[in-house]
Amino acid sequence: YQFWQSSRKGEVNRSEVKIGADELPAVTQLFTEPYMVSFLLDNSLGAWWAARRLTGADLTNADSEADLRRAAALPGVPLDYLRFVQGDADDGPPRWRPAAGAFDAWPERLADLKVLDPCCGSGHFLVAALAMLAPMRMAREGLTACAAVDAVLRDNLHGLELDQRCVALAAFALALAAWRWPGAGGYRPLPELNLACSGLAPNATNEEWGALAEQAAVADDSRLSAQPRGSLDALHDLFRQAPLLGSLIDPRSLKAELFQGDYESAKALFAAAAAQEGVDVEQTERAVAAQGMARAAELLAGRYHLVITNVPYLARGKQDERLRDFCERRYDAAKKDLATVFFLERSLELCTDGGTASLVLPQNWLFLTSYRALREKLLKSKTWRLLARLGPGAFETISGEVVKAILLSLSRGTPSNQPLQAATGIMEGVDVSGVLTVRGKSGRLRDVEVTGVAQAAQLKNPDVRVALVESTKFSLLSSYANGVHGFGSKDSPAFYRQFWEVTDFLDDWQFLQTTVDDTDTWSGCEQVVYWQRGSGLLAERGRTGLAVPAGRMAWGKGGVAVSQMGTIPCALYTGEMFDKSVAVVCPRETETEHMPAIWCFCSSPEYHEAVRYIDQKLYVTNSTLVKVPFDLDHWTRVAEERYPHGLPLPYTDDPTQWIFHGHPCGSVVWNEAAKRSAHGPLREDAGVLHVAVARLLGYRWPAEGDAAMELAAEQREWVGRCAELHDFADADGIVCLPAVRG
Repeated sequence: YQFWQSSRKGEVNRSEVKIGADELPAVTQLFTEPYMVSFLLDNSLGAWWAARRLTGADLTNADSEADLRRAAALPGVPLDYLRFVQGDADDGPPRWRPAAGAFDAWPERLADLKVLDPCCGSGHFLVAALAMLAPMRMAREGLTACAAVDAVLRDNLHGLELDQRCVALAAFALALAAWRWPGAGGYRPLPELNLACSGLAPNATNEEWGALAEQAAVADDSRLSAQPRGSLDALHDLFRQAPLLGSLIDPRSLKAELFQGDYESAKALFAAAAAQEGVDVEQTERAVAAQGMARAAELLAGRYHLVITNVPYLARGKQDERLRDFCERRYDAAKKDLATVFFLERSLELCTDGGTASLVLPQNWLFLTSYRALREKLLKSKTWRLLARLGPGAFETISGEVVKAILLSLSRGTPSNQPLQAATGIMEGVDVSGVLTVRGKSGRLRDVEVTGVAQAAQLKNPDVRVALVESTKFSLLSSYANGVHGFGSKDSPAFYRQFWEVTDFLDDWQFLQTTVDDTDTWSGCEQVVYWQRGSGLLAERGRTGLAVPAGRMAWGKGGVAVSQMGTIPCALYTGEMFDKSVAVVCPRETETEHMPAIWCFCSSPEYHEAVRYIDQKLYVTNSTLVKVPFDLDHWTRVAEERYPHGLPLPYTDDPTQWIFHGHPCGSVVWNEAAKRSAHGPLREDAGVLHVAVARLLGYRWPAEGDAAMELAAEQREWVGRCAELHDFADADGIVCLPAVRG
């Protein structure tokens, strides 16, 4: 970076470059844009370009998106991720259009187009934008390669960053890309780059800064020194919290003299102060810093046609107290995370009317209840252009479910103000969340189906959640059932046991249904809880807030026990207590006849898909589980076909379930032909020996000693047969098993 600074002053020549030509590819690889950068740029700058380059014949006669990309592409600008959709024309055959729109509010002259990355890091987005804009200006304006690159750096690209070191990296990245541009002349002086550090704070008092005004007064320019002190004080006050706020600083919100007018004069004032000879070194440094801050203020006060970036992630609980207070005052609807504050709100503030923010964001704000006000605000006041759901595994260096990202383009202004969107009011979207690898997601973003949904219809979704599905004519499942929260304790190991660890239930222990790994008719029946009929220590903890004795409204009733993570597998609910990792979908008192239909829906892949469309969070809340469309007529027909004799009563051959019949080799199965439970063949699996040994030692399963437990008839019959079996344990509980060979 120091070399680059010196080169602009003519102090070095090409022979002083410290990086050899053979090393350049390795260096520039650091700045190669990832697929997310390409997708966002192709569907913003690329869409604007395609809407002006493609003819009506192209849009009417093309057979595929690939044909349109080839027609719109330029050398070095393949537009691989540019998406198109086909819609009916007022007259004639259907026509294609860019999925994100034509961006008609942007200027027609590329020289007037302004692009900003307010969190530019080392310059990935800026370098990628340079690679697109330079060929476009060459083709549209007839510029040479050198003139086009210089024009883009001078007119189009702007960047801000909290960390001064990153600004230096971004500057070098742009300079290196410009020098290496084919046919641009190699190393050469470049225009001044529109980059600034938004995190610089004045390291002096107002009084010390006042000395800068006296320094500037020696310059023979009355215009610069007319009212310097007010400008300096305003600059000082504005940037005091710059290391904390960075690009959140909004000069336009201040009624200060400096930030209502002539930035160029302010910069010249500070430059004049910095250039004086024979003055104190510290004063010179303050003048240099002030000059940089004035440049940052100029960029922060600007308005841009495209704001594009990868946002910083920082949850509210981890923010500095001053940052939390600032976000609450300025961006209350988005305050839960810096990602939503910083760029869903601030990025749109930085846009012109009709300008667009294209962002890499976390996805949770699309469905979390705490962001409802933000979603409603954005759906009512902004144009949603294109949403790509990436899901887990979108980043090479982040595995698993840690970060689930989206790519989103929003424009400032309502859809009615956007000519292309006004005809349809449609938000387009693609979903590659089911693809597990970065390479797979990158490929599928180019060809996965584009889904169009009415933006206004999203306001009718439960909790105004944003989903790539239309609102349906069906009622929500919540019209027929409640989603009931399970029982939780902050000291569950002290009160929970596996049922086989307890030999004397008496009145102290209560069955506790829990999660299942896969959907199964009857499962999750392994645990018991030390409840003491609600009059013991655990109940008391519930009254003091150390436990959550939830779920009472479902106890003793039928329902579906839904595990609240992953693929949300489920099982039929036994009516017992259930833990907090399970929510019970419990039919309302007047809707119990719909229980078979509710089970068929909840146990189907369609239910998982419906829930995940509105909530992709790792853990789904109990209320979300019933906020999905439910086609009662369809699932009633499914239930009548699948369970003509009613839902199966509890049965299992799994000895780890308290409803197990206890017979060593007996079995109960579901007879699909008869549509009812039935006796199955005698079991020969490894569990037979385990059960037999347990019985020899005198162990009995809970179902054997509880005549009131609801069981399938075949299950109860095996329980009765077990009464004929005897244990062979002596008074000490010991059974002698003779050694057997063969």
